[in-house]
Amino acid sequence: MSTLEGEILGPEEKAGENPKGADESSVRAGFWRTFRKAAGQIPFAEDVVAAYYCALDPETPGKSKAVLLGALAYFIMPVDAIPDILAFVGFSDDIAVLTLAIATIRSNLTEAHRLAARKSLENFAADKKPGTKKAGSSKTA
Repeated sequence: MSTLEGEILGPEEKAGENPKGADESSVRAGFWRTFRKAAGQIPFAEDVVAAYYCALDPETPGKSKAVLLGALAYFIMPVDAIPDILAFVGFSDDIAVLTLAIATIRSNLTEAHRLAARKSLENFAADKKPGTKKAGSSKTA
């Protein structure tokens, strides 16, 4: 269990234990894998990761969760309007969708979500340094 699961996600909210819907489980399953591929192309990475934690937070209102889960599900889908494998433009549609979603729910992004995002990004950066464990191996959810 990561340290962030106890802070943002309650024990009943751990990956694989929440039957609230396919969107949430698919976002949990694919977020870090996709983020690892897109990290260098996302100019507002902290907001995206904070949105991930906001979407999984049991305290986030249902409508905001739905907006975020939809945008995050689009982000992790391998097939979308502009294929993600295209250099420099592949994640542009994903960025547009995430930007709109984050703007829509901004009032629900708490300092706890932002702190969890900062910690995750620090861990992510540390994992990418030479001589450390495999990039993205310290998944936080």
